[in-house]
Amino acid sequence: MTTTSPSAPRELSPDADTRVPLDAALTRLRAGAAAWADLPAAGRRHLLREVRAAVSAAADDWARIAAASKGLDPRHPLAGEEWLAGPYAAIVALDAYADTLDALARGRSPLAGIRTSTAPGGRTVVHTSPLRVSDRILLSGYTTEVWLRPGVTSHEARDAAGLASRHPLRSTGVGLVLGAGNVTSIPFLDVLYELLAEGRVALLKVNPTQDTLLPVFERALAPLIEAGFAAVVSGGGDVGAYLTQHPEIDHVHITGSETTFRAIVGSGEDRLRVPITAELGGVSPIIVVPGRWTKADLRFQAEHVATMRLHNSGHNCIAGQVVLLSRDWDQREDFERELRRAFARAPRRPVWYPHALERLRRVRDTYPDSEWFAGDTRAIVSGDGEIETTEYFAPVLGIIDLPGTGAAFLDAAVAHANDRLTGTLGANLLIDPTTQSSLRSGFEAAIARLRYGTVAVNGWTAFGFLTPTATWGAFPGGTVDDAPSGIGIVHNALLLDDVERTVVRGPFRPFPRSLGRGRFSVLPKPPWFVTSRTGGAVSQGFARFRIDGRIGPLLVTLARAFSA
Repeated sequence: MTTTSPSAPRELSPDADTRVPLDAALTRLRAGAAAWADLPAAGRRHLLREVRAAVSAAADDWARIAAASKGLDPRHPLAGEEWLAGPYAAIVALDAYADTLDALARGRSPLAGIRTSTAPGGRTVVHTSPLRVSDRILLSGYTTEVWLRPGVTSHEARDAAGLASRHPLRSTGVGLVLGAGNVTSIPFLDVLYELLAEGRVALLKVNPTQDTLLPVFERALAPLIEAGFAAVVSGGGDVGAYLTQHPEIDHVHITGSETTFRAIVGSGEDRLRVPITAELGGVSPIIVVPGRWTKADLRFQAEHVATMRLHNSGHNCIAGQVVLLSRDWDQREDFERELRRAFARAPRRPVWYPHALERLRRVRDTYPDSEWFAGDTRAIVSGDGEIETTEYFAPVLGIIDLPGTGAAFLDAAVAHANDRLTGTLGANLLIDPTTQSSLRSGFEAAIARLRYGTVAVNGWTAFGFLTPTATWGAFPGGTVDDAPSGIGIVHNALLLDDVERTVVRGPFRPFPRSLGRGRFSVLPKPPWFVTSRTGGAVSQGFARFRIDGRIGPLLVTLARAFSA
């Protein structure tokens, strides 16, 4: 639930001084829509390279202002989050889209040379990362796959890849992007998807929580803005309500809360007249499959779980919220002990998102036996109830007991995640290599049964969000009347059609314990872990390497990574 500001009542309208520039921006975009449709893939690729240069020039300000907006000094250990979730995400997406446009300009499918395989239920799997040598180094051991809907063949997938950029002469008008307020790359990436996947020019309304970043967005998107293909505006709920009903808008995309989504969709005479897509978050499970873990495994995976909840102070639609544990696992108490230690060890930071402190107070009232850490700014609760149905969007983690071990536990956990938890955005599974091997094909079948748009195995679904060639969004099936996690997908830099989900796979153990023990990785503790002592410097170094490709500074960054 990466929330936008609450929508104003539909009868509330901004004053004339506010409406005039909004109307002018939409008039210019309407003219730009025709020019965008006339621009072939090679021209679009050239334009993206100009945007890349603009993002590179704005990167330092982007990360610094984003950190400050969340109450973090740029030297804070967790300020590196703003490099990865801002400039890094923008640069890798621009590079991936440019590769796709290059293929289309040459008359080839974006899937040419990319491996495909099969998954249970007649699904075609597109192996979407790593595709570059740099990915194999920086993100060693991590992969993503996009599973297509059952029955879609690899041949059909190759023919369909490209979406609106495959037929650039087909304009679909002007799209409104209601930007997220929590992660700074989301609005930028949503604008790119409108242009390249949907064929629409885009008006971005920045969330009020990111008003200080308005000049950064304008700089980063300047080549698109100057060409009349994008515009950036700010404002509150009255501006959002005015724009969603504007006659020049052909489509709305929102990253936000289900409450805001419902207000936009409306009802009766106020029903939204244009199509809408959305990413609305949910309650994400972390399924911990019992096995025989070493003390180092217990500590590493506990820090992994803490990261899923505490990254960005818990203000993430992709935050893990409910840990599903086996009451029959003989190491369960050991794991919970390490989890509490990780919650206490992670650096303190502000709980900054609007109304998050109110939600923490509600947790204290609802779960009086909850355990609190870091000056009562983060909590672990036990038991079912509201933790399963309400996305807190705050640093609160729930633990729920389920019976069984092995396949019996996995079956129970999948059923619980599907049937009891609100939303279908992302699910995480932690499983040691020996246990996974013992489950054989049953493990892949369990992944197929999970009704989530991204499933991460020994990784966090955020990795799928950060990988531009993966897809991001709810599991298919959402409608304007029933969309607990939204409708449609974004990112998807290969511009795939008929997508069902993304699957992330990572190493159960970091280097050097990954040697000969499951999926190999040369990475020690990943820099995005909230317990990484050098995460800030390493994240910034990764982003700078993506920007300039300089090997010398990268070697220094990798050396820092090994001291995490």
